[in-house]
Amino acid sequence: MPAVKRRADKEEVGATQHANAKARALAETLPRLILEARRIAATVIHGLHGRKRAGPGENFWQYRRFLSGEPARRVDWRRSARDEHLYVREQEWEAAHTVWLWPDRSPSMAFKSTQAQDSKLERCLVVAFALAEILVQAGERVGVPGLMRPTGSRNVLDKLANAILHDVTERPSLPPSFAPSALAEIVVISDFWSPMAEVRTTLSQLCATGAHGHTVQIVDPAEETFPYSGRVEFIEPEGGGSITAGRAETWKAEYDTRVARHRAEIRAETDKLGWSFTIHRTDRPATELLLALHARLGAPPPGAMIGGRLSAASHGRRA
Repeated sequence: MPAVKRRADKEEVGATQHANAKARALAETLPRLILEARRIAATVIHGLHGRKRAGPGENFWQYRRFLSGEPARRVDWRRSARDEHLYVREQEWEAAHTVWLWPDRSPSMAFKSTQAQDSKLERCLVVAFALAEILVQAGERVGVPGLMRPTGSRNVLDKLANAILHDVTERPSLPPSFAPSALAEIVVISDFWSPMAEVRTTLSQLCATGAHGHTVQIVDPAEETFPYSGRVEFIEPEGGGSITAGRAETWKAEYDTRVARHRAEIRAETDKLGWSFTIHRTDRPATELLLALHARLGAPPPGAMIGGRLSAASHGRRA
């Protein structure tokens, strides 16, 4: 019995030391990631006008042409009197709502090949930090399921970084089950290499209340191109063991097929739910992804009717 206890104590010490080393490494990295996020956020904000969209509010936003089928009371007769067309006066959308962010911090996100600028984890955190900064500056509230309650605080980056640093819970790939409000939006940033059954269950739970969402698959270039040849050992970072290929290049065709099938299944699920699906490679600038996400946040789900017009779909775009 004492031998069993000593072994358990030794394992606990080893686990504690490993966790401490990972925490220190993350603590050393976060300041750089935060600075990078702020730089990217400032670049994006400089070229945008916040999140102004037509909707209920008191401030004038724009005039647009009157569409057949709309109530006549919406016509702005003073503006319409200037020429032969009828115009509708649109107001700026002012209702702040909550955007839930989920940056995947599971072990598989630490991967970085020689072709990438950042690891998947670093890119994921930079985009999440920058998006939080932009949203709060636009008057929105930002939260992280199971980690940080929604906040509109101007120091949201510091709050988010501290929450991550002091998080001692397990790092799952997908967000935990929770019930966002029907007006909330959810952004899930992950490599999405989880089994499709888990992805399908998670997305179904998240949209059960009617919340709208966006999924972003962060991938390393090597995960797309499979540039391996000869004898290679592949190690699954989340407890799945390892496998050795004698001639790795012979696996490429089947690998490409499986990746394409997995993505097609994710896209089919997000299409069914009215969510967006974006693929982002870590050898591309983070600003590309941030601009794409910013444009989609607050936009109506694809297929929704807006003033008699059908909203455009944005699924499957690569950023």
